[in-house]
Amino acid sequence: MTGETDWIEEIDDGFIKLVGPVFHKVTTAGEGRFRFLAEPKHKNRAGFVQGGMLMTLADRAMGKTARQNNPDRPQATVQFDMQFLEPARIGETVEITCTVVRETRHLVFMRGELFVEDRHIASAHGVWKIIAGS
Repeated sequence: MTGETDWIEEIDDGFIKLVGPVFHKVTTAGEGRFRFLAEPKHKNRAGFVQGGMLMTLADRAMGKTARQNNPDRPQATVQFDMQFLEPARIGETVEITCTVVRETRHLVFMRGELFVEDRHIASAHGVWKIIAGS
């Protein structure tokens, strides 16, 4: 991932700081792209990338994409599903493309597809609640 100037590191002093770095790329409205390089700290007991790291990437990426048109709008994940299709290996770059499927006044419905190069490794779907009056 070195030398790729179009990817921007997510700056976060919370959980993402512990598991990152995670990077994003500026895209068109209603879509987001995020990635991370799988390091030894991300491995599970079988030696592959821990599913929780893939879920963390998807939750962060879909949530940020859901509010890209209004970055200061508070929201929270209310439902999240993930299907693991293939393992990711340490040393590989995992990338997710997120899409806003539908947005109402109170909810944002999201889809995310995770890849390592051309290998489709997981799919995620979720709903984010727009928190009014915050």
